[in-house]
Amino acid sequence: MKSDVVPVEIRGILPANSGCAIFVGNDEKVFVIQVEHSMGAVIGMFLRDTPKERPLTHDLIASMFKGFDINVERVVITDLKNSTYFARLTLKQDNELGQKLVEIDARPSDCIAIATAQKKPLFVRTRLFDQVEDMSEVLERINENSGGEAD
Repeated sequence: MKSDVVPVEIRGILPANSGCAIFVGNDEKVFVIQVEHSMGAVIGMFLRDTPKERPLTHDLIASMFKGFDINVERVVITDLKNSTYFARLTLKQDNELGQKLVEIDARPSDCIAIATAQKKPLFVRTRLFDQVEDMSEVLERINENSGGEAD
């Protein structure tokens, strides 16, 4: 039986005409999610563990989660509708009353930033992964022409 989700990671971040192209995938396939330029920069900072003078919004969210003993379990990129990707953020809270799991609808860019900042797993729904265009060769050509990894 095939799993409902496929594990992926960020393979590259490149400036694009309308923002940033986030290359997401694994050894089988890579696809692109377009995000705002500022979100691409934030995700890149989290990937490189760049120190920041002041907390960013995603750092604030992490602090709030920590204050309420909430852990990010995972992020799943779930759907593509009218050229827009959708994602779900799964949170877990343990307290004296037990365990609570909550799944929240969120922009993929925010989910990717949160997962990257907190070193949490990133997944794509298998059905979506099967339908997206493979951009592995494009990313390889970009890396060859730039002399290194796209990021």
